[in-house]
Amino acid sequence: MLMQADDERYSPQQLQKAFPEAPGGRSDGAAQIGLNDSAFALQAAGWKSAKLVTVEAPDAAALPAALAQLLQQGVQHIVLELPAAGVAAVAAAAKGKDVILFNAAAPDDVLRGAQCAANLFHTLPSDAMRMDAIAQLLVARKWSRPLLLYGTTPADRPLLAAWQRSAKRFGIKPLAERAFKLSNDPRERDQGNVRLLTADRDYDAVVVLDAQGEFARDTPFRTVLPRPVLGSSGLTAQAWSPFYERNGAPQLTRRFLRKSGRPMGSYDWASWIAARTAAEAASTYIKASVAQQVQALRQGSVAVDGYKGQRLSFRAWDGQLRQPLLLAHGDGVAEMAPLEGFLHPRTTLDTLGYDAPESACKAG
Repeated sequence: MLMQADDERYSPQQLQKAFPEAPGGRSDGAAQIGLNDSAFALQAAGWKSAKLVTVEAPDAAALPAALAQLLQQGVQHIVLELPAAGVAAVAAAAKGKDVILFNAAAPDDVLRGAQCAANLFHTLPSDAMRMDAIAQLLVARKWSRPLLLYGTTPADRPLLAAWQRSAKRFGIKPLAERAFKLSNDPRERDQGNVRLLTADRDYDAVVVLDAQGEFARDTPFRTVLPRPVLGSSGLTAQAWSPFYERNGAPQLTRRFLRKSGRPMGSYDWASWIAARTAAEAASTYIKASVAQQVQALRQGSVAVDGYKGQRLSFRAWDGQLRQPLLLAHGDGVAEMAPLEGFLHPRTTLDTLGYDAPESACKAG
């Protein structure tokens, strides 16, 4: 497992905020649980043991050297707990090498598009997948006149682009789009006031986009009208929720809580399923080369139980793990996307995120 020490998302200040769209902590514990869950299959296939090796690079510049260190130890499957720039750097350094990379901590669509790589797979849902899940709920509930509030930082731009794509895809036309900006400038005071931003329109829902948690968590119950809040706060689209109670989920949640001392979140689940996938590929294709394992993953020949009601496989065109998303809030899970009525000729899971004709990935 490869980490980056200066990843700001894991700083004590950020973790203290407990923002639902951010990691709750390091997820190497989840990856270890994934290996433990796969121990029997690995032993049955002839592997004597499976060991989680964790390397933490001090910064992005040191990532290629950290990758080389893991490869020298004979590691062939690496879970990446890195920001988008770090994932791209490692993927570039790993080009042509016998290694499979699993991105478990970067939701950026560009990693599944222009910056994709043949041996790079993604277990964390992409921004596009999460926004598609939110859009499906709006359509299903007939909340056809949402008000959009979005952040103005550089980190917010990919999320806004993902929302705009989803809104167009599902025919949603926001009643108004308003930028939120934290500022000490008196002339910009109105842009930092949720009540002022949600006044003077009769909307039926509020979609809030806030990649860094600057204002989203303060939006519910502060809007002028009593309306549901979705997106980066209120009801959010998650890979996992500790409140999910079906398909064996409580047992996994409890195992993680005992090991890590905190509830399991989406980033933890992504590392857990990445470790399970690596073990599944290694045990099923024990005599195959890394290239053959990559091909099997992209062809959907490797499928893993993610405790979401069905076995999950990867998309051939961008390496993204197909998966249902939980539409969750602070006390429970309201829905699971894809929602009923959204159809696809191959699988309804492909209604979430970029489909094959839309993908900009050329490496698949």
